Amino acid sequence: MQQIHSIIKYSLFTIALSGSILLASAQNNQAYELTINGVKVIVQPSGNEIVEIQTIIKGGVQNYPADKAGIESVAMNALTECGTTKDDKNSFKDKLDKVSAQVYGNTAMDYATFTMNCIKSDFETVWPLYVDALTSPLFDKKEFDRIKQDAINLLKSQSSDPDYSISKMAREIAFAGKNYAKTPEGSEATVSKLTADETKAYYKSILTRARLLIVVVGEIDRSVLEQKIQSMLALIPAGNPFTLKREVYTPTQNSFKSQKKDLATNYIQGVTSAPQGGTPDFNAFALASRIFYDRHFLEIRTNNGLSYAPYVYLDGGLSSSFNIDVSTTQPNKYIGVLTKLIDKTKKEGFKEDEVKNMKTTYLTGFFYKQETNSAQASSFASNEILQNNWRRSLTINDDIKKVSVSDVNKAFNKYMTHVTWVYQGDPAKVSAELYTKGKAEKLPSSKLSSENKN
Repeated sequence: MQQIHSIIKYSLFTIALSGSILLASAQNNQAYELTINGVKVIVQPSGNEIVEIQTIIKGGVQNYPADKAGIESVAMNALTECGTTKDDKNSFKDKLDKVSAQVYGNTAMDYATFTMNCIKSDFETVWPLYVDALTSPLFDKKEFDRIKQDAINLLKSQSSDPDYSISKMAREIAFAGKNYAKTPEGSEATVSKLTADETKAYYKSILTRARLLIVVVGEIDRSVLEQKIQSMLALIPAGNPFTLKREVYTPTQNSFKSQKKDLATNYIQGVTSAPQGGTPDFNAFALASRIFYDRHFLEIRTNNGLSYAPYVYLDGGLSSSFNIDVSTTQPNKYIGVLTKLIDKTKKEGFKEDEVKNMKTTYLTGFFYKQETNSAQASSFASNEILQNNWRRSLTINDDIKKVSVSDVNKAFNKYMTHVTWVYQGDPAKVSAELYTKGKAEKLPSSKLSSENKN
């Protein structure tokens, strides 16, 4: 067993060391930023033959009303699926296939991304296709109706997924009346009403330089890159000034909302507050949430057998939240065990060795995911939008190391307060009062020990 532990520790050390080397390499390659036509451009020389370019359109769910949810998702898909003014869909894709390049769009809660990925030697071939798709998409009606139906079919499939359903319900209840109550992919009702002309007009309204961020990871000569981007941005209007909204979620009391569903088990999600990206508490709470995940899993599944896959996570979006997910046949016993676990964690805090080990795990996971140009570009983009600091991708090693045990404990106690609970399953099996008042049902002796089991 000792030998296995030594192998695991060595493996983690090796990955972390590799990540540190990648980080040092990135810094040596001198990542830099430009401002071209009022648009911030982040550039990371890659040291390889792959070029990844991501054009970010800021706003996400902030850009449309609830009754138009899904319009941005369909629009971003249409950029490559409906052809351009120069190429129909088949011609466009044939040209990409000849050089094994990728051009695609997607959208999420806080921003949409339009991406190109190719070999450096094919850059001159792929770049014009990328620019055409971004700036002059066709929105052909026949193709639009096809991708709209595909989107509806996917929504129908998702509606039968209990995990998707409980997550959607949690957002709608917790963020009622706010932007985060919306779903980027929309619903069957909202997507089915979209037209090609309406969606094209919407896309045109958000494609402005005021909303853009461009991230480049690749070995492209700086003067060439500036000229290419300058020419592309000349085709895009400046637009009105745009500021991302950051909405704080702070429930003032516990609440519980149930929905009857005929399921084999019962699904529960709790949403509580969390620090916003770029604030001093964020890194500390990120570590706290990871450690609490381990404690929660141990106590709920291993020690009490209440759920097969209990899960907690920090959603670090523009409206940050901490989420607790579980599926269980014993919802009353679950909340009793969870309440004791939270109380114990607040009272005794996280241990020094837990925090030390989680720093290594956290950084290992981060660096492990930075092995591709695409991952690096996405990291720069998300840190710029959500943390207001793209350089966090390069400084995270030092940033995390600076976090103290006291910082982690204070952050957990500060944000882990009132919880908005939602429930889908058999209402007869759950007592709402246990969730709203934090009273624990009489349970067998808890298997929580006074010593940390991690």
